[in-house]
Amino acid sequence: MSRPVGRVLTLLELLQSGGTRTVAELAERLGVDGRTVRRYVDQLIDLDVPVESVRGRYGGYRLAPGTALPPLMFGDDEALAVLLGLIAGRRAGLTPGGTAGETAAAKIRRVLPARIARRLDAVLDSLALTGEPGAFPAPDSEVLLTLADAVRHRRPVALRYTDRKGARGDRTLHPYGIVAHAGRWYVTGEDPDIDQDRTLRLDRITSARPLVGGSFEVPDGFDPADRVLTGFATAAYRYEVTLRIRDTVEQVRARLPVSVAILEECAGEDENDDENDDEGEGEGTVRREPWVRVELRVERLDWLPPLLASLDRPFVIERPDELRGLVAEFADRLASFARRPV
Repeated sequence: MSRPVGRVLTLLELLQSGGTRTVAELAERLGVDGRTVRRYVDQLIDLDVPVESVRGRYGGYRLAPGTALPPLMFGDDEALAVLLGLIAGRRAGLTPGGTAGETAAAKIRRVLPARIARRLDAVLDSLALTGEPGAFPAPDSEVLLTLADAVRHRRPVALRYTDRKGARGDRTLHPYGIVAHAGRWYVTGEDPDIDQDRTLRLDRITSARPLVGGSFEVPDGFDPADRVLTGFATAAYRYEVTLRIRDTVEQVRARLPVSVAILEECAGEDENDDENDDEGEGEGTVRREPWVRVELRVERLDWLPPLLASLDRPFVIERPDELRGLVAEFADRLASFARRPV
């Protein structure tokens, strides 16, 4: 590579690092005079790189938004960070647009210097990622961008949506926020037609367009991530389960996250359980733990008996009755396993 071409590319890299660079600063970094810097800038402009001049005492040159993405200059660490981000995002279901992540990674890898490519291969050969790649469908890039713009500018959107039963229909949504959780993308907001909050999966949205002239206000203190997670815990599943567990909210929450259960500390207690009563202030005092009310909505009950056993805390099953039988059967199985001879 000739020295002038190399300096032009170095100039592009300096401008891409952000901010406004003075002519004197650029001249010093490139080892040329100010007139040559201006000539290099003109060459970038001829290549449709959007370089703009900033006047004034602290003026100079900076990159401006353009009609196309200009050539990007990456350092070693930056190239590795971008490629690893694309790989991890694709495995986690966070890369929208179908094969866009793969093609972007391929373009970068094709121009990597050999030393960086070897470093990347070493990382990939030693890296293990949990979960299957592409386990969840990615959202359409245009849908994602349209919804993000609607969230920022508080514009209602018209959606074409397919529900979990396969029924397609048109909906209007006031989108409050977009949430990526466990490999899926969600948009949450208000459906003005029914005056209720809705959480929709982005991969089920086939089209989205902003509605002209409309606007809405986001409720004070609204947290999109919390809304999505609590929505999972209150979804209309087959069983409604209510328990009381003698433990702290923090300990129960470690086993039952926000997306699974609603927890509330309560005053109720089992009248027949006195083993945790306070026995005075002296040595050996056993403090009484609070009771936590647990509400869940689940499709199956079979995973709850092992979970309750793992907590190893007193509990009361308020509903459903079927769960009491499953817990008793699970306890009998454990006891029979423990009594088996070696």
